Amino acid sequence: MDVSLFIAARLRFKGKIAVVSIAVSFLVMIIAVSVSSGFRHEIRSGISSLTGDIRLMPPTMSILDENDPIESDPEYLPYINDVRGVESITPAAYRAGIVKNGENIHGVLFKGVPGGPEDAPDSVALAVSIPSRLAEISGLKPGDRMLAYFVGERVKARQFNVTGIHETMVQTDDRLVVYADLADIQRVNGWADNQVSSLEVILDKDHKDEASMEAVNTEIGILANAYEADDEASVIAVSAVSSYPQLFDWLNLIDFNVLFILALMTVVAGFNMISGLLIMLFESISKIGLLKSLGMTDRAISKIFLSSSAVLVLKGMAAGNLLAILFCMIQDMTHLLKLNPENYFVSYVPVHLDFGTILCADVISFAAIMLLLLIPCTFISKVDPAETVRVR
Repeated sequence: MDVSLFIAARLRFKGKIAVVSIAVSFLVMIIAVSVSSGFRHEIRSGISSLTGDIRLMPPTMSILDENDPIESDPEYLPYINDVRGVESITPAAYRAGIVKNGENIHGVLFKGVPGGPEDAPDSVALAVSIPSRLAEISGLKPGDRMLAYFVGERVKARQFNVTGIHETMVQTDDRLVVYADLADIQRVNGWADNQVSSLEVILDKDHKDEASMEAVNTEIGILANAYEADDEASVIAVSAVSSYPQLFDWLNLIDFNVLFILALMTVVAGFNMISGLLIMLFESISKIGLLKSLGMTDRAISKIFLSSSAVLVLKGMAAGNLLAILFCMIQDMTHLLKLNPENYFVSYVPVHLDFGTILCADVISFAAIMLLLLIPCTFISKVDPAETVRVR
């Protein structure tokens, strides 16, 4: 066996602190990526369920005007269904109302959807699903009757049956959203079966980013205007980006913060490894000199130290990833960490494990750390084997 290889094989990188530091860095990075992805996923899902990604609505942009409905089956509908990225189109009817329960009075927004609230029994008439916030402040619960008043040319009253409670992530016009059957809200508005407040377009997951959504929105608006019949009400297309700019700006800010965290944690992990590698190099200076005297090149010696460093980085990365994934799974199941929904739009810290993004972050961070480790390796070229061997 070559003597230089025998000596090199006995070099060990004593870097437990470096491993812990790298594990913590990757733990923070993966949690940051997962929380950012969770916020984006939850808020976009909330917007999609509330108003759709794109809404076709009257030019007045008012979905609450009972005197300005649009058709639920217009001539242009097949053309919009064929637009790339469109997953579904759902008619919806809206009506502002006042809910009274005992002494409690609250303004709400009724949204009628085909088939009514999810999981509502077919045998229950005038079924509604109320938001958890309304249930909390009014004391209403499934099985209760809910009295609602609708103010227009004349005041109408309806007695609804509460069949469920749902979480509402975003609000429309600062009102709590109550889901009801489409036909029930059409009757409240005095509309025919083919009259609705809006047509809500849901996009597939590949077209939910701002740029794609705006592009599809423009195409849908052009098609609706080009193919609408003469006797049909005019409509305009409004994207969720336009309806909720503050939400999308907030999501973009979160993404920027995550990128900053990723860069910061990568630099921290890299400099911790640089410190560890420098300590190892200083401790092994005599061995480096001996290896040089035996004919081993600077490049070959650098590879030995970089290989030892890479093993430690991979160990720290694996530990950090496992701990982060475990934390995210626990948070996703238990919602242990809570948030104020008035400030963060959700009542808990959402997490979404996107393994493709996690893998990408791991690869980029590993490559960046290994590039940083090339800096201390330049020290090897300055070691004089004659001096180190003579001193020892």
